[in-house]
Amino acid sequence: MTMALSHLKVLDLTSNLSGPYCAMILADQGADVIKIERPDVGDDMRLTPPFINGESAPFMLFNRNKRSMILDFKDPADLEQFKLLVADADVLVENFKPGTAERIGVGYDAMHALNPRLVYCSISGFGQTGPYAKRGGFDLISQGMTGLAAVCGDEDGPPHRLPIPVTDLCGGMNGALGVLTAIAAREQTGEGQHVDTSLYEAGLALGVYEAAYHFATDEVPPRLGQRHRGSAPYQIFKTKDGYVTVGGAAQKFWSITCNVLGCPELIDDPRFAAKADRVKNNVELVDILETYFAKETTDHWFQALDAQGVPAGPVQDHKEALSDPQALARDMVVKVNHPTAGETKTLGVHIKLSDTPGAVRRPAPRHGEHTEEIIADLAKRKAAE
Repeated sequence: MTMALSHLKVLDLTSNLSGPYCAMILADQGADVIKIERPDVGDDMRLTPPFINGESAPFMLFNRNKRSMILDFKDPADLEQFKLLVADADVLVENFKPGTAERIGVGYDAMHALNPRLVYCSISGFGQTGPYAKRGGFDLISQGMTGLAAVCGDEDGPPHRLPIPVTDLCGGMNGALGVLTAIAAREQTGEGQHVDTSLYEAGLALGVYEAAYHFATDEVPPRLGQRHRGSAPYQIFKTKDGYVTVGGAAQKFWSITCNVLGCPELIDDPRFAAKADRVKNNVELVDILETYFAKETTDHWFQALDAQGVPAGPVQDHKEALSDPQALARDMVVKVNHPTAGETKTLGVHIKLSDTPGAVRRPAPRHGEHTEEIIADLAKRKAAE
């Protein structure tokens, strides 16, 4: 079956996470992604543990469905080889520090002149413009500077970094969205364009509740711990043997939750009568509800709430989550055979299309594995011209 993006050729000049993740999303939907790597170790992520038979497990996950080609942009011949690839490509993705691509001869203006239809995506720490453009950027830095770390953690504790690289991942997602938007625009104009996004903007864009709170009140959004800024009860509760999540903020869910827990008197309690009241008195509400949740197990409360239609779920670790029947039914864990690592597991394609579904078609490439193959393809195409 033809895949949705099988008509696209993508040059991936990226390393680490944000850029490779962007290109991975395109590759998962069928794009032919050529990962251009430097001669020594290639993408630095290849050195990141844990390893399977010497192959980096994180690298293999972020870079499945791609081919790898070694090019040294300091070598004029390799740079010319790259320009031949650009002339026939649809998309180029890079996550160099702003100014680096221009310095090594692969900046947007030069590549656009070679191929006006090229969609050129830049993912950086802070974007291509502004006073911070020249700074390097990591997920940790952007979480700290965009308010994310300030609102994470215990209410009376220090700022806390989300333990997942949220701005890296969302920066990559935004890059892929930008690429596809520019491809749609190209269908109308015939011209490619520069897609410019950053980890910094990804972090700011994630703070939707916090921005709304600040714009409405001109105050600093307080750190709330497990509490939600606009809904209650809506958080994690400790049970007799673990933890359960409960989304009981909607009025009908609130009433059902109280009945399931055995505290129907709270339904009409003026402190908790409407959602706004529950948000205002959330600390007191949580103190009361925790005494009920502590009486039974996580499974007991989940089953009881779920049976009544209240959104709830157990708090699972990744071993539990990745073996959950729902994850398996949705093909979110798939096997792939790697020539060095052997049979391994990877995350499945998280965007489902009904008629042209994406797939994990090939394992992550070994360093430079497809260099000769790609050069041969170029030679054939040049000979046919």
